[in-house]
Amino acid sequence: MIIVPISQARRRLSALARLVEAGETIVVTRKGRPVFDIVQHRPRGGIDREAIETFKREHGLERLVEYISDDFDDPLPEDFLLKPLPEKS
Repeated sequence: MIIVPISQARRRLSALARLVEAGETIVVTRKGRPVFDIVQHRPRGGIDREAIETFKREHGLERLVEYISDDFDDPLPEDFLLKPLPEKS
């Protein structure tokens, strides 16, 4: 881990980028306190649509979810939220 004041980071951005590409983590500071890190880019995860299609094909499915109610994402009624949970037997 390399620590660099923000004033130097501005002037040395290209050199710092090369260090990050080589696997280093750069901690940028202001008045000696860490402000942010410069790290390698990591692609974000997401929905793997190809894997979903493969799963559906392997299991003979047309859809993963058969039915979603129109009020699925409506808030729950207050009386339901205030009702105590059933006791375990």
